Amino acid sequence: MPTTAPAFADVTASDSTLRRFLHGLPGVDAVGLEGRAASLGTRSIKTTAKAYAIDLAISMIDLTTLEGADTPGKVRALAAKAVNPDPTDRTTPTTAAVCVYPDMVATAKEALKGSDVKVASVATAFPAGRAALPVKIADVRDAVAAGADEIDMVIDRGAFLAGDYMKVYEEIRAVKEASGSARLKVIFETGELSTYDNIRRASWLGMIAGADFIKTSTGKVAVNATPANTLLMLQAVRDFREQTGVQVGVKPAGGIRTAKDAIKFLVLVNETTGEDWLDSHWFRFGASSLLNDLLMQRQKLATGRYSGPDYVTVD
Repeated sequence: MPTTAPAFADVTASDSTLRRFLHGLPGVDAVGLEGRAASLGTRSIKTTAKAYAIDLAISMIDLTTLEGADTPGKVRALAAKAVNPDPTDRTTPTTAAVCVYPDMVATAKEALKGSDVKVASVATAFPAGRAALPVKIADVRDAVAAGADEIDMVIDRGAFLAGDYMKVYEEIRAVKEASGSARLKVIFETGELSTYDNIRRASWLGMIAGADFIKTSTGKVAVNATPANTLLMLQAVRDFREQTGVQVGVKPAGGIRTAKDAIKFLVLVNETTGEDWLDSHWFRFGASSLLNDLLMQRQKLATGRYSGPDYVTVD
């Protein structure tokens, strides 16, 4: 098992020291947090900046299909769209990744051969995370063996909400080790954590345990990514880097469907963490339908009019 960074060796020495650290984090001012997120969401973006933001958002998408009815054909079609989002305009950026279940990783990897698009795989009994640790580790190893570049794991929310932080910490560490060179995104399912204080604690717990990204949601519950919970996680990664020198990415997922929404999130990034995070290596959107609206808005900026309904593929 890899060791914890020296800065947090004492913090993770026992259940009690980990609990003391997490509960010693400053409480979240909910009114202030939501007010700040709402205020940043009203920023006006001019035409040139909007064009840049749309292309940046496209390049940050983990184009996702996570359905029981997924087929190899659907995954190959999604991969083709990720590599060439707009066949009529080859200047359109590729997406960052295609995100699939572990059994579809090999299909996605083959379809994306020769491109820079990564293959991300959800694992650890996604989306509920209700499985024994050996099962979760086997899930991760299968995905990595099939060629996954990135692993999106879910934490045990039941253990977290019960205050068993050490169990969550140790699971993240075990998954990090099983992931090998694949980057690890740790999903909190913020809609189930109930409070902003819990989201802040989960963010720090994930980063201490070695997350390369912290991610809001699975997209499978009623409340997914929001400007407020994403802002809180951005503040956490900013503060973590200030304290440790280690940079961690952020991925809001679920419910971000329009270019307008995506640009609001990019403003949050710029104003909270700065330009260092305005790159697909450090910020992602977990989305399926978002790409279509970004392509429509991009075409509108280029031609002055919206295309017909057949301009983009139906996912």
